[in-house]
Amino acid sequence: MTRTIRVDQQISLKALVPSDAMTIYKITDQQRDYLGEWLPFVQFTNCVQDTREFVEIAIEDRELNKDFVYKICLEGRLIGLIGTKRTDYLNKNTELGYWLSQSHQQKGVMTRSLVSLLSHLFQECRLERVEICCASKNRKSIAVAERLGFTLEGVKRNGEWVGENTYRDLKVFSLLQSEYQTLHKHHSFKNTQ
Repeated sequence: MTRTIRVDQQISLKALVPSDAMTIYKITDQQRDYLGEWLPFVQFTNCVQDTREFVEIAIEDRELNKDFVYKICLEGRLIGLIGTKRTDYLNKNTELGYWLSQSHQQKGVMTRSLVSLLSHLFQECRLERVEICCASKNRKSIAVAERLGFTLEGVKRNGEWVGENTYRDLKVFSLLQSEYQTLHKHHSFKNTQ
C-alpha cells in the first residue's frame, strides 16, 4: 500500500518511520488522561522505548505487507495515528484503529482521514469488509463509525482488557465494499465533519 495518502490540502497520512517514536511518546505521555480513557495501550507505555518497539513492529508489518499504520499529519506535524490491524487477506477484511491528540478533536480530521484510508483499502487493496471496534461508551468513536455509514453488528462482551481484571464491552461496526461504493457514489463522504 502507498506510503503517503493525501487527505486534503492540510492533512496527509504518512507511513511511520523510526524517528516518529519520540513524537508519539510525547503526545501519549502529555495526554495520558485523555488518551488513556479509551486506549488501553497508554497505561503500558511507560517510556519512549515502549513506543519505539511499537513503531518497529509497525514498520516490520508494513514491509511484510501485513498491516499498515500511518501518522496523521496536519501541515506536516504528527497529531495522531490511524491504521489497520489483524488484516486477513484470505477473507479480505481488516479492523481499523485510530487516535487523535486532544487539541485536534471535533474538527473533522479523523473522519476525513478515515474516508481516505477506506478509499485505499476498498479500491487498492480490494478488501471486502472493514471493521471498527470501539468501547461501548466511547461516543466520539461511535459517532465517527455511524457518520461513515458503518453498520452496528453487535457487542463483544468483555472484548477489551483494560488492566487489573477489568474488561469493557466493545461495539462492533462494519462497512462492506458494496456499501462503501454506494455511499461514495452518492457523495455521502463529502464534507464530513
